[in-house]
Amino acid sequence: MSNSERIEKAYEAARQRYAELGVDSDKAMGRLAKIAISLHCWQGDDVGGFETSEGLTGGGIMATGAYPGKARTADELRADVDKVMSLLPGRHRLNLHASYAQTKGKVERDELEPEHFSAWIDWAKAAGIGMDFNGTFFSHPKAESGFTLASANEDIRKFWVDHGMVCRKIGAAMGKELGTPCVTNLWIADGYKDIPADRKGPRERLKKSLDEIFAQSMDRAHVLDAVEAKLFGIGSESYVVGSHEFYLGYAIENKTLLCLDTGHFHPTEVVSDKISSVLTFLDEILLHVSRGVRWDSDHVVILSDELRAIAQEIVRGDYLDRVRIGLDFFDASINRIAAWTIGTRCMIKALLIALLEPVDKLQQMEAEGDLTSRLAMLEELKTLPFGAVWDYYCLKSDVPVAESWLDDVWAYEKDVLSKRR
Repeated sequence: MSNSERIEKAYEAARQRYAELGVDSDKAMGRLAKIAISLHCWQGDDVGGFETSEGLTGGGIMATGAYPGKARTADELRADVDKVMSLLPGRHRLNLHASYAQTKGKVERDELEPEHFSAWIDWAKAAGIGMDFNGTFFSHPKAESGFTLASANEDIRKFWVDHGMVCRKIGAAMGKELGTPCVTNLWIADGYKDIPADRKGPRERLKKSLDEIFAQSMDRAHVLDAVEAKLFGIGSESYVVGSHEFYLGYAIENKTLLCLDTGHFHPTEVVSDKISSVLTFLDEILLHVSRGVRWDSDHVVILSDELRAIAQEIVRGDYLDRVRIGLDFFDASINRIAAWTIGTRCMIKALLIALLEPVDKLQQMEAEGDLTSRLAMLEELKTLPFGAVWDYYCLKSDVPVAESWLDDVWAYEKDVLSKRR
């Protein structure tokens, strides 16, 4: 029996088992194929970007490790993303930071234009994928004070407001060219290392800056604005201006997306419990899926209980059309292509597991007060043959099945990454 025949046979048995619970596994795979995960470009070069040869530092965005073979140029980074995409079932997106602009000579961040990202847009268009975008409000001389959009220095504040404005225009250009809305996210690291005497002033200035950035109306068919909160950061352990409460209120009032980063909350908080709360008041949200270990350490995403819970909330709440899923981690201690692939495939796996749940049956048990059956069913679902469905989905998507994708990664390391010095 060939490997393909073995996979198909295992899938047929799994399909029948799920059918007994009222779940159509073919339909689940069809829904999964329509979900695009936005891959973060910064995993490929340790958040370096192309502004300086030294790369970016500060704001808690430093990658750890020195595994050989990181991308040094935009062409190398795009080639690496192509390799990762070839190992993933489905069609996905790329999330780009402003610091990855390709300019001829020095161009300040408040003067960036769509033309500085034309090579990225052309690449995405040729690949038939969409793109998302982020302003880079850190690792800059005008961010050394620890404040950008909330700065009391009007010249500094205005510089970063202008950066936010040009980022929206760049995002809109990407969305228009690629025919799919570009989620343009805004995150700043503004805050204090120690206890502040004035919490009010910086937040009033941040609101003023955001109002100025978002003042120009833009076509939502081209750009979707998002704001991202954080609990604390390196150098802002005691006070972060852009807290969850601040941005939740701003997003509701101004109808932007709210970005929930899974590493930006207290370790005892879970984003899975926030999704239905915020979507009661917002039309859409953005997820930055990461994995914090003791703090916002951006470890490679794994198939954890929380990742599964996030996917379950999206599916159970019928939020697939209202949640934009992006990744945000950077590990330089292992092969970067493998890190990307592990994290993204785990996110897709979590969604498939959620799509294979008999949601109607579970919710009916709950509505009828049969909490015993609900708990029993949830536990039985954990040992159902999800893996056979996953292998079949990869086979039919013409991407490597199970761990065989590692062979492609090692070959790419030998042929490409090892030659980068």
